[in-house]
Amino acid sequence: MEKSNSSPAPAAMHSIPFRRSQPFLVAAIIICGLFYFFHTPENFGFPPALRTEPCGDAATANFDSDSKVPLEAHIMSKCPDARDCLKQLVLPAMQTQWSKVDFKLSFIGQTTDDDGVQCKHGPAECMGNIIMLCAAELYPDPKTFLGFTMCLERDFRDIAEKSLIEDCALEHAIDIKLIEECASRDNGAYGMHKLRESVSRTADVSGVSIALQPSFP
Repeated sequence: MEKSNSSPAPAAMHSIPFRRSQPFLVAAIIICGLFYFFHTPENFGFPPALRTEPCGDAATANFDSDSKVPLEAHIMSKCPDARDCLKQLVLPAMQTQWSKVDFKLSFIGQTTDDDGVQCKHGPAECMGNIIMLCAAELYPDPKTFLGFTMCLERDFRDIAEKSLIEDCALEHAIDIKLIEECASRDNGAYGMHKLRESVSRTADVSGVSIALQPSFP
């Protein structure tokens, strides 16, 4: 299975490596970048009707998907850096600008010649990645799938344990049966295909990072 042609090349995105010693600085850069993008419309040719929209729920219905800024996290689900990156960088940015951001999780790994994926922290990490991808597909609202992902990452060492997945699904009103069906569909081929597509997006990424790519008109 080959990488999707519709996926933007990782090299085209501005990637910010995650460093544990500088989380708040990087979070501030991301938040300020998003704020600047949406509060200087004259620089980007936004229609006048969009220039005075407030942040928050009231603005959501008036911004279509084309007006959102792509924000992508490249992670390994069984890595402590992933937990810290999501908690300290992604979550603060999403809390302030969630209605203006097109957020995506992509996973770091290596595709294999037998249509599989080799994950740095073993098969359990691959399964954790697939579970998160299925949650994002079934529950595209980032408040739901990101909350579920954050819950799993709190106990990243047990990322593929059924009890953890069930507890986090219950906490975030996710149907565990739908997640299981997605991950196991076609004897696991569907979930593996999703993971291979995701890994292809991070082919040039060496570690946990954040990519911010404004889509200018």
